[in-house]
Amino acid sequence: MKIIKVNLGKRAYNIIIGNNILSLLGKYVSKLDIGYDAYVLTNPFLKNKYGEVLNKALRQSSFDVRFKVIPDTEKSKSMEMTSLIIKDLADYDKKKRIFVVAFGGGVVGDLAGFVAAIYKRGIPYVQVPTTLLAQVDSGIGGKTGVDLIQGKNLVGAFYQPRLVLSDVRILKTLNKKQIQSGIAEIIKYGLIKNARLFAYLERNYRDILKLKTPALEFIVVRSSYIKAETVQQDEREEKGIRTILNFGHTIGHAIEAAGKYKKYNHGEAIALGMLAACDISERIKLLNNRTNQRIRNLIKSAGLPTKIENISLSEIIKAHYHDKKFMGAKNKFVLIRDIAKVAIIENIPLKIIKDALQERI
Repeated sequence: MKIIKVNLGKRAYNIIIGNNILSLLGKYVSKLDIGYDAYVLTNPFLKNKYGEVLNKALRQSSFDVRFKVIPDTEKSKSMEMTSLIIKDLADYDKKKRIFVVAFGGGVVGDLAGFVAAIYKRGIPYVQVPTTLLAQVDSGIGGKTGVDLIQGKNLVGAFYQPRLVLSDVRILKTLNKKQIQSGIAEIIKYGLIKNARLFAYLERNYRDILKLKTPALEFIVVRSSYIKAETVQQDEREEKGIRTILNFGHTIGHAIEAAGKYKKYNHGEAIALGMLAACDISERIKLLNNRTNQRIRNLIKSAGLPTKIENISLSEIIKAHYHDKKFMGAKNKFVLIRDIAKVAIIENIPLKIIKDALQERI
């Protein structure tokens, strides 16, 4: 088991990573003094598969538990669902000291964190991420939010969890597509921060796809270190340091929105977004073709898409204008010079963006 501390002063918390550690949740939460009544937000599959284990883990440490089950779909990240959950939470919150437990992937984690941030102007919450993508990325760092029809995560808040507990054994319930989605974010970490991690993925992506425990633990621990280090240097993305975590996300989020969150899952869209960002990097002479081809090869080998299908260029361009990094009419892209060497560039000409996307269509 590995414990990584996210050093944020009074908002500091631990990321606990291990194999078969879900039953220890109550033990670690009881040390936090955040309340006695757990409001667990999850999805139907996880409630059926692990509900008893989670319930027992919390009740053994004298917590009361209430489950709220929501559909496992991006559509759940909405203002409408937020309102329904807050009303249910308020109904539960009678003579209690409540905290929220996010038991799920990115959808559950983003939504639960947002609810915790705005209910009573903030109540404690705990992340128990259950997908590879959530364990290495979305479950860490305190970005919470919901989607609007115009774009992804347009309503949200920075609100840190009090604990993150990542049980890699749960990852073995995931299908191949879900694992590949997580690998996309790990490739991102290698590209922006750690050349050794990128090389590890090139050598060991097959073991990850086969859900081998040592490989899963290694990538979750290494990615969590990178995310924790970046977040503690720039918690609210005010210094430009945390911005590098958005590599591939400007176009990736646009692809998700243009596909109405049905055509591609988050990791697949980010893989396509990274390819587009690398192509832009090459077109403006930041990145050489040889390195770009190496990146393409890994994304393809991991089984991630390399072509955008059944989504028009015009729809992607339209959606990308809703990216949160736009400053007035100026865009801002996270690009790369080499593996683990990034550059944040403003005002990329629209023609270059379109030409790079055309390569993917």
